[in-house]
Amino acid sequence: MGFFDIMREYWPHILICLSVLLGVPAALHAVMTKDDVRSAIGWVGVIILSPILGAVIYDILGVNRIRRKNIDIRRERVNLAEHYHPDDYDIAATKIKEKFGNGWASMRRLGDKISPCRQAGGNAVTILRGGDEAYAAMLQALAAARHSILLESYIFDNDRMGEKFVQALAAARARGVAVRVLIDAVGARYSVPSIVHRLKKEGIIVDVFNGNIIMGLRLPYANLRSHRKILIIDGAHAFTGGMNIREGFCASLYGAKAFWDTHFHVQGPAVYDLFHAAAEDWAFAAKEKLDYTKDNGAWGLTAPRLKPAEGLVVRIVPSGPTDRLMENNQQMLIGAFSVAQKHILIKTPYLLPDRELISACVTAARRGVRVDIIIPEHNNLQLVDRAMRAQFYPLLRGGCHIWRATGAFDHSKLVAVDDIWAYAGSSNLDARSLRLNFEIDMEIMDKKFTANIAGLIRAELANAREVTMAEIKKAPFPVRLYNRIIWLASPYL
Repeated sequence: MGFFDIMREYWPHILICLSVLLGVPAALHAVMTKDDVRSAIGWVGVIILSPILGAVIYDILGVNRIRRKNIDIRRERVNLAEHYHPDDYDIAATKIKEKFGNGWASMRRLGDKISPCRQAGGNAVTILRGGDEAYAAMLQALAAARHSILLESYIFDNDRMGEKFVQALAAARARGVAVRVLIDAVGARYSVPSIVHRLKKEGIIVDVFNGNIIMGLRLPYANLRSHRKILIIDGAHAFTGGMNIREGFCASLYGAKAFWDTHFHVQGPAVYDLFHAAAEDWAFAAKEKLDYTKDNGAWGLTAPRLKPAEGLVVRIVPSGPTDRLMENNQQMLIGAFSVAQKHILIKTPYLLPDRELISACVTAARRGVRVDIIIPEHNNLQLVDRAMRAQFYPLLRGGCHIWRATGAFDHSKLVAVDDIWAYAGSSNLDARSLRLNFEIDMEIMDKKFTANIAGLIRAELANAREVTMAEIKKAPFPVRLYNRIIWLASPYL
């Protein structure tokens, strides 16, 4: 009996065997590795109800392969303490209590447990609004670079703004500056052809995070992305925030339809922590450790300029799908919301919080804290907008206020609590940012700086409309059903 005869005769038995051989290990893996019971039950259901196919989908989307690789990188380090800012810039817990009160001293203790980076004084952080302002500052810094440039971005488009960055990086390389560029493998595909090929043509050392950029070929970990945006110049100052490199954020190139975003220029010991986050990602992707320990080496860190007692108190908060970083950003937000006394202001382009974060917002609102959440009236991702509408109801019912801002789409991710605590960076309030992506954010305790962030958010309220419970209820049932169906896929949007 030939092969095809056997297949024709016994194909049901073969399919059953394959279902068992693939499904049982996949289901066991989901049960043993998923921390969220809902996630574990969901994946087991997919595996059981979709024989063979369910196990394949789980292997592609459900298995976190980064965790073990990241642990291996960390084990190679000789001394973890060397990877963060100098101890003499640490802010004492007593200073936080004295300046901001017991609640924020508790927040300090929480941050110490969550983030691998400590709170540091002696920082200066400049707010950069919009691509014209942010890109101009970044390009100026690239032109002045003397020793090293480390750039990590989720998206680096092959467009007119991308070309300006390529030229600036190429000019720096020609001056003898050490240049490294890391782009996420998914983000690199936003342009066809990818900017990676253009960078390589200029002789710039570039790599992609977690995959490759050949269209249609291997990208097995597309759900685990680096959403970070970090630029370090000469180990002395940095840029970070929510802004990718795209002409669509630049009004001078894209006109009135340009998107908005908020980025930050950072000086001080926080630059050390930003460097080590980006350097760890580079080591993971390119298998190259950047030696910052040499006294006069290209990657030497020279960030502090102010005295420890001066400037802003900043903590860098890296998060991502590893044991050390999992949900760091969400835990910081929940902690801050729990100590809020007056108001919580949130500005985010994508509002898809999980039950825990919704509960934290609602609990604060029911304690008498004013909770205002601002999202764009018109989203750049229509499916995400549909899913967001499905989550308005529990927030409104709990006493939170949701506003839809008119005007150009704003990609900013900003939080201000009680004009004391600010949180800003790359994290959206959705499952992808809070569980799947590698993100980088800043926690800043400073009344003047936080008041400025709160001012940016409140300025949007003047031209925003409030979403009401009546509006939610009067939507036709088919529309509400469609939104809920899209919401089911929200962890992967």
